[in-house]
Amino acid sequence: MKPPVAKKLPRDVGAHGDKRIDDYFWLRERDDPEVIRHLKAENEYTSAVMKDTETLQKKLYQELLGRIQETDQSVPERNGEFFYYIRTEAGQQYPVHCRRRGGLEAREEVLLDENELAAQDGYLHVGVCRISPDHRLTAYSVDTQGSESYTLFIKDLETGSLIDDPIPNTYYGVQWTNDSQSILYNVLDDAKRPHKLYRHRLGTPVGSDALIYQEKDEAYYLTVSKTKSRRFILVILSSNTTTEVRYLDADRPDGPLEVIHSRRRDMEYYVTHRGSEFFILTNDGAKNFRVMKAPVSDPSRANWTEVIPHQKTVKVDEIEAFRDHLVVYERENGLKKLRILNLVNGNSHHVRLPEQLGTIWSAENLEFNTDVIRVNYTSLVTPRSVIDYNMNTRAQELKKVYPVLGGYDPDDYVSERIFVGAAGGARIPMTLVYRKGLVRDGSNPLLLYGYGAYGASVEPFFLSNRLSLLDRGFVYAIAHIRGGGELGRDWYEQGKLLHKRNSFTDFVACADHLIKKRYTSAGNIAIYGGSAGGLLVGVMLNTRSSLVRAAIAHVPFVDVISTMMDETIPLTQIEYEEWGNPREKKYYEYMRSYSPYDNVKAQGYPHMLVTAGFNDPRVQYWEPAKWVAKLRAVKTDDNLLLLRVKTAEGHTGASGRYDYLRDVAFEYAFLLRCFGISE
Repeated sequence: MKPPVAKKLPRDVGAHGDKRIDDYFWLRERDDPEVIRHLKAENEYTSAVMKDTETLQKKLYQELLGRIQETDQSVPERNGEFFYYIRTEAGQQYPVHCRRRGGLEAREEVLLDENELAAQDGYLHVGVCRISPDHRLTAYSVDTQGSESYTLFIKDLETGSLIDDPIPNTYYGVQWTNDSQSILYNVLDDAKRPHKLYRHRLGTPVGSDALIYQEKDEAYYLTVSKTKSRRFILVILSSNTTTEVRYLDADRPDGPLEVIHSRRRDMEYYVTHRGSEFFILTNDGAKNFRVMKAPVSDPSRANWTEVIPHQKTVKVDEIEAFRDHLVVYERENGLKKLRILNLVNGNSHHVRLPEQLGTIWSAENLEFNTDVIRVNYTSLVTPRSVIDYNMNTRAQELKKVYPVLGGYDPDDYVSERIFVGAAGGARIPMTLVYRKGLVRDGSNPLLLYGYGAYGASVEPFFLSNRLSLLDRGFVYAIAHIRGGGELGRDWYEQGKLLHKRNSFTDFVACADHLIKKRYTSAGNIAIYGGSAGGLLVGVMLNTRSSLVRAAIAHVPFVDVISTMMDETIPLTQIEYEEWGNPREKKYYEYMRSYSPYDNVKAQGYPHMLVTAGFNDPRVQYWEPAKWVAKLRAVKTDDNLLLLRVKTAEGHTGASGRYDYLRDVAFEYAFLLRCFGISE
């Protein structure tokens, strides 16, 4: 079967005197039957090419499934007299939200069965599931398209019936007031930006809901949270570089919305509460952030006092306040640390972690008046573990290790951290995992992953799926490149705007180093990335494709200029602070120098699998579709080039856990085929 050929309809889309012609601009017309026909043809071609791997796909799927405890349950978390948890059942795609009143042996109450919600749709994502303070109601939201526009429902947990009308077009910000009679929720504008905050009082028409706040600056998002103390509802107004926090007394839903500190360009701050004070995490005068406190009676900037000073080599990622303690998540030398500050006596200590090369994050921790916090821990070789930690005695209680079936033994695998020299004297951390006994003779297949954007840190999470590659001889490597947040805020700033090319050269430097140190060899590397990580993949394919045998690009952001010049597309305006505004010549020319779509050229490219979600609001489906069309017309090799468009999904792919595993099996079968690894 021949690959689809997209027709060329040249259009001048240049700027600043640049005659930039886009032959495939027409693929943006999602309602055009010709576009639908072309995407369908791409899917049919991909299925035909991969047909001879169907047996392998089925074997891989069973292998992946065989490691999972299909019927399982999370560790219950206490909230008042109830214990809340989620569970899964064999054969069901989605979790069931449950609780027990009074004790773990009490009768189970099912709050929300996502499988019932998904019965009529091929896609389901529950955005929020918020229990009212009196535990009688739940507010939950559902997206059945992958568009990240949610319909909000309110359910009476005593009768099981829905009350009031559904509220459409909401986002993730939903919070109850303390009287359990009102909910606050945010809604989206035409560009999918959460911009308005409404209050709905139970029993009243949705059309009469009160508008609490509207954010008119299109570079800002509006989100909503509630302090763990349950005293305040916080309205967070944020761009990529600036925040402003407003607060509402949760006991007075009709009261005023007060501002803590009016927005100031490039100043970020985040707020939590305890007693008579707000605790504030801020980069004001502290690139890697410091912790301040301010009186609730007047939290203006003039009244902030320092609690934890700025540290040049340690970034504070997050703070969480409890009755007597402040929990501080830090990052040093690329690794997460957990610090406990006793607010009664002022003592401070770090929590001892099981391994150096692991990561830790907070569980939901529904209780404020407690000395015990629950955290999750994992590493590249250690499955997710749930730990209760006593902040006074420092005692740790292991509550659960999520099982890996099939006889998994972590001692059969090795993880390590190495550093790579890169441009400008930077030292790039890389985290590796492989099967014990690996011989570094250059013959090993290797999968290199990277992201490197938005200051996001790639954590060394355990994935049981990855074992299917490691057990077939693969090395798995994470490149913690500039643009991420692993080494502090400066690390992020060195990989954004007019420094973005550092992310790409760092990624290539990591590949070169792995070859030099004989973990693998040129042409024996697969690269993988999604969204902004797909940009990373695209640039490397244009510049150093000879190193790569295969590439997987998930919903890749590859048409940088066209996207960033279209303000009607979701995210565009808020993204100017990440990529720059191409209406300014310096940013246009810089983007033009690396944008993967604009730099496709007549050369050989490795085997490629590209995915897209037709309902994706973050990276529109036409970016990967246009990229593949242009590659087909220009590249000089006969290697595989496959586009897989999920017509009923969005940015994150399949929503059901079994569907997700089938997608992983498909991708692994593609990789094994490209590397000639047979069963």
